[in-house]
Amino acid sequence: MQVDTPDSTYRFRLGDGLLGAQMLFVAFGALVLVPILTGLDPNVALFTAGAGTLLFQVVTRGKVPVFLASSFAFIAPISYGVKTWGIPGTLCGLAAAGLVYVVLSFIIRIKGSYVLEKYLPPVITGPVIMVIGLVLAPVAVGMANGSIGDGRIVGSTAMIISLVALVTTIVVSIFGGGFLRLIPVLSGIAAGYLASLVLGVIDFKPVIEASWFALPNFTAPEWNLNAVLYIVPVALAPAIEHFGDILAIGSITGKDYVKDPGVENTMLGDGLATSLAAFFGGPPNTTYSEVTGAVALTRAFNPAIMTWAGICAILLAFVGKIGAFLSTIPSPVMGGIMILLFGMITVVGINTLVRAGKDLATPRNLIIISVILVSGIGGMKLSAGTFAIEKIGLAAILGLLLNFILPAEKK
Repeated sequence: MQVDTPDSTYRFRLGDGLLGAQMLFVAFGALVLVPILTGLDPNVALFTAGAGTLLFQVVTRGKVPVFLASSFAFIAPISYGVKTWGIPGTLCGLAAAGLVYVVLSFIIRIKGSYVLEKYLPPVITGPVIMVIGLVLAPVAVGMANGSIGDGRIVGSTAMIISLVALVTTIVVSIFGGGFLRLIPVLSGIAAGYLASLVLGVIDFKPVIEASWFALPNFTAPEWNLNAVLYIVPVALAPAIEHFGDILAIGSITGKDYVKDPGVENTMLGDGLATSLAAFFGGPPNTTYSEVTGAVALTRAFNPAIMTWAGICAILLAFVGKIGAFLSTIPSPVMGGIMILLFGMITVVGINTLVRAGKDLATPRNLIIISVILVSGIGGMKLSAGTFAIEKIGLAAILGLLLNFILPAEKK
Protein backbone atom coordinates (compact mmCIF):
# COMPACT_ATOMS: atom_id res chain seq x y z
CA MET A 1 0.00 0.00 0.00
CA GLN A 2 1.38 3.38 -0.97
CA VAL A 3 1.96 5.91 1.80
CA ASP A 4 1.50 9.51 0.73
CA THR A 5 3.92 12.31 1.41
CA PRO A 6 2.97 15.72 2.78
CA ASP A 7 3.24 17.27 -0.68
CA SER A 8 0.83 14.79 -2.27
CA THR A 9 -2.14 16.09 -4.23
CA TYR A 10 -5.65 14.79 -4.86
CA ARG A 11 -5.42 11.41 -6.60
CA PHE A 12 -8.52 9.25 -6.84
CA ARG A 13 -7.36 5.63 -6.86
CA LEU A 14 -9.31 2.42 -6.37
CA GLY A 15 -6.61 1.16 -4.03
CA ASP A 16 -7.46 3.88 -1.53
CA GLY A 17 -10.98 2.54 -1.00
CA LEU A 18 -9.87 0.44 1.99
CA LEU A 19 -8.16 3.44 3.59
CA GLY A 20 -11.35 5.46 3.09
CA ALA A 21 -13.43 2.75 4.78
CA GLN A 22 -10.95 2.79 7.67
CA MET A 23 -11.39 6.55 8.08
CA LEU A 24 -15.17 6.09 8.20
CA PHE A 25 -14.75 3.36 10.83
CA VAL A 26 -12.78 5.80 13.02
CA ALA A 27 -15.60 8.34 12.79
CA PHE A 28 -18.49 5.86 12.96
CA GLY A 29 -19.06 5.78 16.73
CA ALA A 30 -19.25 9.56 17.12
CA LEU A 31 -21.10 9.96 13.82
CA VAL A 32 -24.07 7.81 14.82
CA LEU A 33 -23.99 8.87 18.48
CA VAL A 34 -25.41 12.33 17.74
CA PRO A 35 -28.54 11.16 15.86
CA ILE A 36 -29.16 8.39 18.41
CA LEU A 37 -29.07 10.91 21.26
CA THR A 38 -31.18 13.54 19.53
CA GLY A 39 -33.89 11.46 17.84
CA LEU A 40 -32.64 11.80 14.26
CA ASP A 41 -32.13 8.88 11.88
CA PRO A 42 -28.58 7.36 12.03
CA ASN A 43 -28.82 6.24 8.40
CA VAL A 44 -29.63 9.80 7.35
CA ALA A 45 -26.63 10.99 9.37
CA LEU A 46 -24.44 8.53 7.47
CA PHE A 47 -25.79 9.82 4.16
CA THR A 48 -25.39 13.50 5.02
CA ALA A 49 -21.88 12.93 6.42
CA GLY A 50 -20.85 11.32 3.15
CA ALA A 51 -22.61 13.89 0.97
CA GLY A 52 -21.30 16.77 3.10
CA THR A 53 -17.72 15.48 2.83
CA LEU A 54 -18.01 15.23 -0.95
CA LEU A 55 -19.45 18.76 -1.15
CA PHE A 56 -16.61 20.05 1.05
CA GLN A 57 -14.12 18.40 -1.30
CA VAL A 58 -15.66 20.21 -4.27
CA VAL A 59 -15.68 23.62 -2.56
CA THR A 60 -12.07 23.27 -1.37
CA ARG A 61 -10.95 21.82 -4.72
CA GLY A 62 -9.91 18.53 -3.11
CA LYS A 63 -7.02 20.02 -1.15
CA VAL A 64 -7.83 19.28 2.52
CA PRO A 65 -7.89 15.69 3.91
CA VAL A 66 -10.75 16.04 6.39
CA PHE A 67 -13.97 14.10 6.96
CA LEU A 68 -17.17 15.92 7.95
CA ALA A 69 -19.79 14.30 10.19
CA SER A 70 -22.23 14.89 13.08
CA SER A 71 -21.31 17.83 15.34
CA PHE A 72 -21.44 17.32 19.13
CA ALA A 73 -21.86 21.07 19.68
CA PHE A 74 -25.46 20.87 18.47
CA ILE A 75 -26.63 17.95 20.64
CA ALA A 76 -28.27 20.20 23.24
CA PRO A 77 -30.16 22.50 20.82
CA ILE A 78 -31.25 19.57 18.62
CA SER A 79 -32.53 17.61 21.63
CA TYR A 80 -34.47 20.61 22.90
CA GLY A 81 -35.70 21.52 19.43
CA VAL A 82 -37.00 18.05 18.62
CA LYS A 83 -39.01 18.03 21.86
CA THR A 84 -40.27 21.60 21.37
CA TRP A 85 -40.84 22.04 17.62
CA GLY A 86 -40.43 18.54 16.21
CA ILE A 87 -37.78 17.39 13.76
CA PRO A 88 -38.87 19.49 10.71
CA GLY A 89 -38.90 22.74 12.71
CA THR A 90 -35.53 21.97 14.28
CA LEU A 91 -34.04 21.24 10.85
CA CYS A 92 -34.97 24.79 9.81
CA GLY A 93 -32.75 26.13 12.59
CA LEU A 94 -29.94 23.77 11.59
CA ALA A 95 -30.13 24.90 7.96
CA ALA A 96 -29.87 28.51 9.17
CA ALA A 97 -26.82 27.56 11.27
CA GLY A 98 -25.10 26.41 8.09
CA LEU A 99 -25.86 29.78 6.51
CA VAL A 100 -24.06 31.45 9.46
CA TYR A 101 -20.89 29.65 8.36
CA VAL A 102 -21.50 30.81 4.79
CA VAL A 103 -21.90 34.44 5.90
CA LEU A 104 -18.75 34.17 8.04
CA SER A 105 -16.86 32.78 5.06
CA PHE A 106 -17.70 35.85 2.99
CA ILE A 107 -16.79 38.19 5.87
CA ILE A 108 -13.43 36.43 6.15
CA ARG A 109 -13.01 36.69 2.38
CA ILE A 110 -13.48 40.46 2.59
CA LYS A 111 -11.97 41.39 5.96
CA GLY A 112 -9.57 38.57 6.75
CA SER A 113 -9.61 35.81 9.36
CA TYR A 114 -8.80 38.21 12.22
CA VAL A 115 -12.48 39.23 12.36
CA LEU A 116 -13.28 35.92 14.09
CA GLU A 117 -11.00 36.81 16.97
CA LYS A 118 -12.29 40.38 17.07
CA TYR A 119 -16.02 39.66 17.20
CA LEU A 120 -15.94 36.12 18.62
CA PRO A 121 -13.17 36.24 21.25
CA PRO A 122 -12.51 33.34 23.66
CA VAL A 123 -14.30 35.25 26.43
CA ILE A 124 -17.52 34.50 24.47
CA THR A 125 -16.85 31.19 22.74
CA GLY A 126 -15.31 29.55 25.83
CA PRO A 127 -18.34 30.04 28.14
CA VAL A 128 -20.77 29.18 25.32
CA ILE A 129 -18.99 25.85 24.77
CA MET A 130 -19.14 25.24 28.53
CA VAL A 131 -22.89 25.89 28.54
CA ILE A 132 -23.36 23.44 25.64
CA GLY A 133 -21.78 20.71 27.75
CA LEU A 134 -23.36 21.56 31.10
CA VAL A 135 -27.01 22.04 30.12
CA LEU A 136 -27.24 18.36 29.16
CA ALA A 137 -25.61 17.01 32.32
CA PRO A 138 -29.00 15.96 33.81
CA VAL A 139 -29.83 14.13 30.58
CA ALA A 140 -26.56 12.18 30.68
CA VAL A 141 -27.12 11.10 34.29
CA GLY A 142 -30.77 10.27 33.60
CA MET A 143 -29.90 8.03 30.67
CA ALA A 144 -27.12 6.38 32.68
CA ASN A 145 -29.43 5.38 35.55
CA GLY A 146 -32.36 4.51 33.28
CA SER A 147 -34.71 7.29 34.39
CA ILE A 148 -34.54 8.76 30.87
CA GLY A 149 -35.09 6.36 27.98
CA ASP A 150 -37.51 3.60 27.10
CA GLY A 151 -37.89 2.56 30.75
CA ARG A 152 -36.92 -1.10 30.13
CA ILE A 153 -33.56 -0.93 31.88
CA VAL A 154 -33.45 0.78 35.28
CA GLY A 155 -31.75 0.57 38.67
CA SER A 156 -28.56 -1.41 39.20
CA THR A 157 -28.75 -3.03 35.75
CA ALA A 158 -28.70 0.37 34.06
CA MET A 159 -25.83 1.58 36.25
CA ILE A 160 -23.72 -1.52 35.54
CA ILE A 161 -24.17 -1.11 31.79
CA SER A 162 -23.43 2.63 31.83
CA LEU A 163 -20.35 2.18 34.02
CA VAL A 164 -18.95 -0.51 31.69
CA ALA A 165 -19.36 1.86 28.73
CA LEU A 166 -17.87 4.79 30.66
CA VAL A 167 -14.89 2.93 32.11
CA THR A 168 -14.05 1.30 28.76
CA THR A 169 -14.08 4.66 27.00
CA ILE A 170 -11.78 6.13 29.66
CA VAL A 171 -9.36 3.19 29.60
CA VAL A 172 -9.11 3.18 25.80
CA SER A 173 -8.62 6.96 25.73
CA ILE A 174 -5.73 6.81 28.20
CA PHE A 175 -4.10 3.42 27.68
CA GLY A 176 -5.16 2.50 24.15
CA GLY A 177 -2.34 2.41 21.64
CA GLY A 178 -2.17 3.07 17.93
CA PHE A 179 -5.43 2.75 16.02
CA LEU A 180 -7.41 1.68 19.11
CA ARG A 181 -6.83 5.05 20.75
CA LEU A 182 -8.67 6.73 17.87
CA ILE A 183 -11.96 4.94 18.61
CA PRO A 184 -12.63 5.32 22.36
CA VAL A 185 -16.33 6.11 21.82
CA LEU A 186 -16.83 3.13 19.53
CA SER A 187 -14.98 0.92 22.05
CA GLY A 188 -17.18 2.14 24.91
CA ILE A 189 -20.36 1.51 22.95
CA ALA A 190 -19.17 -2.00 22.01
CA ALA A 191 -18.31 -2.85 25.64
CA GLY A 192 -21.63 -1.48 26.93
CA TYR A 193 -23.51 -3.41 24.27
CA LEU A 194 -21.66 -6.62 25.20
CA ALA A 195 -22.56 -6.08 28.87
CA SER A 196 -26.19 -5.60 27.83
CA LEU A 197 -26.07 -8.90 25.93
CA VAL A 198 -24.69 -10.70 28.99
CA LEU A 199 -27.46 -9.21 31.14
CA GLY A 200 -30.08 -10.27 28.58
CA VAL A 201 -31.63 -6.87 27.85
CA ILE A 202 -31.12 -6.72 24.07
CA ASP A 203 -34.06 -7.30 21.72
CA PHE A 204 -32.89 -8.31 18.24
CA LYS A 205 -36.38 -8.38 16.77
CA PRO A 206 -36.02 -4.99 14.94
CA VAL A 207 -32.79 -6.21 13.29
CA ILE A 208 -34.35 -9.49 12.16
CA GLU A 209 -37.40 -7.76 10.71
CA ALA A 210 -35.45 -4.97 8.96
CA SER A 211 -34.60 -5.36 5.27
CA TRP A 212 -31.05 -5.17 3.97
CA PHE A 213 -31.83 -2.36 1.56
CA ALA A 214 -33.95 0.57 2.74
CA LEU A 215 -34.19 4.27 2.00
CA PRO A 216 -33.10 6.43 4.93
CA ASN A 217 -35.90 8.36 6.64
CA PHE A 218 -35.21 11.64 4.84
CA THR A 219 -37.04 14.62 6.38
CA ALA A 220 -37.38 18.12 4.95
CA PRO A 221 -37.20 21.22 7.18
CA GLU A 222 -40.24 23.40 7.90
CA TRP A 223 -39.99 27.14 8.57
CA ASN A 224 -39.76 27.92 12.28
CA LEU A 225 -38.43 31.31 13.39
CA ASN A 226 -38.08 30.28 17.04
CA ALA A 227 -35.85 27.35 16.06
CA VAL A 228 -33.71 29.66 13.92
CA LEU A 229 -33.25 32.20 16.73
CA TYR A 230 -32.47 29.46 19.23
CA ILE A 231 -29.98 27.46 17.18
CA VAL A 232 -28.16 30.08 15.08
CA PRO A 233 -26.12 31.55 17.98
CA VAL A 234 -24.86 28.04 18.79
CA ALA A 235 -23.08 27.99 15.42
CA LEU A 236 -20.69 30.74 16.55
CA ALA A 237 -18.59 28.51 18.83
CA PRO A 238 -18.11 25.66 16.28
CA ALA A 239 -17.06 28.29 13.72
CA ILE A 240 -14.07 29.14 15.91
CA GLU A 241 -13.33 25.43 16.40
CA HIS A 242 -13.37 25.00 12.62
CA PHE A 243 -10.49 27.45 12.33
CA GLY A 244 -8.53 25.44 14.91
CA ASP A 245 -9.24 22.16 13.12
CA ILE A 246 -7.91 23.54 9.83
CA LEU A 247 -4.73 24.65 11.59
CA ALA A 248 -4.41 21.19 13.17
CA ILE A 249 -4.66 19.23 9.94
CA GLY A 250 -2.26 21.70 8.32
CA SER A 251 0.32 21.08 11.03
CA ILE A 252 0.08 17.33 10.37
CA THR A 253 0.41 17.49 6.58
CA GLY A 254 2.86 20.39 6.53
CA LYS A 255 0.58 22.58 4.42
CA ASP A 256 -0.94 26.00 5.08
CA TYR A 257 -4.62 25.42 4.39
CA VAL A 258 -5.47 28.85 5.84
CA LYS A 259 -3.93 30.28 2.65
CA ASP A 260 -4.68 27.50 0.16
CA PRO A 261 -7.52 26.76 -0.35
CA GLY A 262 -8.13 29.45 2.29
CA VAL A 263 -10.11 29.30 5.54
CA GLU A 264 -12.85 31.26 3.78
CA ASN A 265 -13.35 28.29 1.45
CA THR A 266 -13.10 25.63 4.16
CA MET A 267 -15.66 27.58 6.22
CA LEU A 268 -17.89 27.87 3.15
CA GLY A 269 -17.65 24.13 2.52
CA ASP A 270 -18.48 23.37 6.16
CA GLY A 271 -21.50 25.69 6.08
CA LEU A 272 -22.89 24.33 2.83
CA ALA A 273 -22.41 20.77 4.11
CA THR A 274 -24.33 21.64 7.30
CA SER A 275 -27.23 23.21 5.41
CA LEU A 276 -27.27 20.28 2.97
CA ALA A 277 -27.52 17.87 5.91
CA ALA A 278 -30.46 19.80 7.36
CA PHE A 279 -32.38 19.64 4.09
CA PHE A 280 -32.16 15.84 4.19
CA GLY A 281 -32.89 15.50 7.91
CA GLY A 282 -29.35 15.00 9.24
CA PRO A 283 -27.39 16.70 12.03
CA PRO A 284 -24.93 19.56 11.32
CA ASN A 285 -21.54 18.57 9.98
CA THR A 286 -18.13 19.43 11.37
CA THR A 287 -14.53 18.39 10.80
CA TYR A 288 -13.65 15.29 12.86
CA SER A 289 -10.53 15.35 15.03
CA GLU A 290 -10.67 11.54 15.28
CA VAL A 291 -10.12 11.31 11.54
CA THR A 292 -7.40 13.96 11.71
CA GLY A 293 -5.67 11.73 14.26
CA ALA A 294 -6.03 8.76 11.91
CA VAL A 295 -4.42 10.81 9.12
CA ALA A 296 -1.47 11.53 11.42
CA LEU A 297 -1.19 7.85 12.39
CA THR A 298 -1.43 6.36 8.89
CA ARG A 299 0.46 9.19 7.13
CA ALA A 300 -2.18 8.99 4.40
CA PHE A 301 -2.41 12.62 3.27
CA ASN A 302 -4.16 12.16 -0.07
CA PRO A 303 -7.49 14.07 0.23
CA ALA A 304 -9.12 11.59 -2.18
CA ILE A 305 -9.12 9.08 0.69
CA MET A 306 -11.83 11.21 2.30
CA THR A 307 -13.78 11.00 -0.95
CA TRP A 308 -13.75 7.23 -0.52
CA ALA A 309 -14.83 7.63 3.11
CA GLY A 310 -17.76 9.78 1.94
CA ILE A 311 -18.75 7.23 -0.70
CA CYS A 312 -18.65 4.40 1.88
CA ALA A 313 -20.85 6.43 4.25
CA ILE A 314 -23.44 7.03 1.53
CA LEU A 315 -23.53 3.34 0.59
CA LEU A 316 -23.94 2.22 4.22
CA ALA A 317 -26.80 4.69 4.65
CA PHE A 318 -28.98 2.46 2.47
CA VAL A 319 -28.38 -0.69 4.54
CA GLY A 320 -31.57 -0.94 6.59
CA LYS A 321 -30.19 -3.38 9.15
CA ILE A 322 -27.57 -0.85 10.27
CA GLY A 323 -30.19 1.58 11.49
CA ALA A 324 -32.19 -1.25 13.06
CA PHE A 325 -29.10 -2.54 14.88
CA LEU A 326 -28.24 0.92 16.20
CA SER A 327 -31.78 1.27 17.53
CA THR A 328 -31.18 -1.76 19.81
CA ILE A 329 -28.39 0.01 21.75
CA PRO A 330 -29.77 0.52 25.29
CA SER A 331 -30.07 4.06 26.66
CA PRO A 332 -27.69 3.38 29.61
CA VAL A 333 -24.89 2.61 27.15
CA MET A 334 -25.28 6.07 25.65
CA GLY A 335 -25.70 7.57 29.11
CA GLY A 336 -22.31 6.27 30.17
CA ILE A 337 -20.69 7.76 27.06
CA MET A 338 -22.53 11.06 27.54
CA ILE A 339 -21.25 11.54 31.11
CA LEU A 340 -17.75 11.72 29.71
CA LEU A 341 -18.67 13.42 26.46
CA PHE A 342 -20.54 16.39 27.91
CA GLY A 343 -17.88 16.85 30.56
CA MET A 344 -15.22 16.92 27.85
CA ILE A 345 -17.15 19.55 25.91
CA THR A 346 -17.21 21.68 29.07
CA VAL A 347 -13.46 21.24 29.53
CA VAL A 348 -12.90 22.34 25.92
CA GLY A 349 -14.68 25.58 26.82
CA ILE A 350 -12.51 26.01 29.93
CA ASN A 351 -9.38 25.31 27.89
CA THR A 352 -10.47 27.95 25.36
CA LEU A 353 -10.43 30.54 28.12
CA VAL A 354 -7.13 29.32 29.61
CA ARG A 355 -5.30 29.27 26.27
CA ALA A 356 -6.41 32.83 25.57
CA GLY A 357 -4.14 33.97 28.39
CA LYS A 358 -6.53 36.72 29.51
CA ASP A 359 -7.18 37.85 33.05
CA LEU A 360 -10.65 36.44 33.70
CA ALA A 361 -11.04 38.44 36.92
CA THR A 362 -11.13 41.85 35.24
CA PRO A 363 -14.57 43.48 35.52
CA ARG A 364 -15.29 43.26 31.78
CA ASN A 365 -14.37 39.60 31.35
CA LEU A 366 -15.98 38.65 34.64
CA ILE A 367 -19.29 40.22 33.60
CA ILE A 368 -19.40 38.60 30.15
CA ILE A 369 -18.45 35.12 31.37
CA SER A 370 -20.80 35.24 34.36
CA VAL A 371 -23.82 36.34 32.34
CA ILE A 372 -23.25 33.67 29.68
CA LEU A 373 -22.81 30.84 32.18
CA VAL A 374 -25.70 31.68 34.51
CA SER A 375 -28.22 32.60 31.80
CA GLY A 376 -27.36 29.47 29.78
CA ILE A 377 -27.16 26.90 32.56
CA GLY A 378 -30.08 28.48 34.44
CA GLY A 379 -32.30 28.26 31.36
CA MET A 380 -33.10 31.97 30.98
CA LYS A 381 -35.86 32.59 28.43
CA LEU A 382 -36.98 35.66 26.49
CA SER A 383 -40.40 35.38 24.89
CA ALA A 384 -43.05 37.58 23.29
CA GLY A 385 -46.10 35.86 21.83
CA THR A 386 -44.90 33.01 19.65
CA PHE A 387 -41.35 34.37 19.65
CA ALA A 388 -38.93 32.80 22.15
CA ILE A 389 -35.20 32.46 22.59
CA GLU A 390 -33.56 30.73 25.53
CA LYS A 391 -30.68 28.81 27.09
CA ILE A 392 -27.66 28.49 24.78
CA GLY A 393 -28.97 30.82 22.10
CA LEU A 394 -29.87 33.58 24.53
CA ALA A 395 -26.61 33.16 26.45
CA ALA A 396 -24.59 33.56 23.23
CA ILE A 397 -26.54 36.65 22.17
CA LEU A 398 -26.10 38.27 25.60
CA GLY A 399 -22.37 37.59 25.41
CA LEU A 400 -22.13 39.17 21.96
CA LEU A 401 -24.04 42.24 23.10
CA LEU A 402 -21.94 42.72 26.23
CA ASN A 403 -18.72 42.30 24.24
CA PHE A 404 -19.92 45.01 21.86
CA ILE A 405 -21.28 47.42 24.49
CA LEU A 406 -18.76 47.22 27.33
CA PRO A 407 -15.67 49.40 26.93
CA ALA A 408 -12.33 47.67 26.37
CA GLU A 409 -10.09 47.12 29.38
CA LYS A 410 -7.40 49.75 29.87
CA LYS A 411 -3.91 48.40 29.27
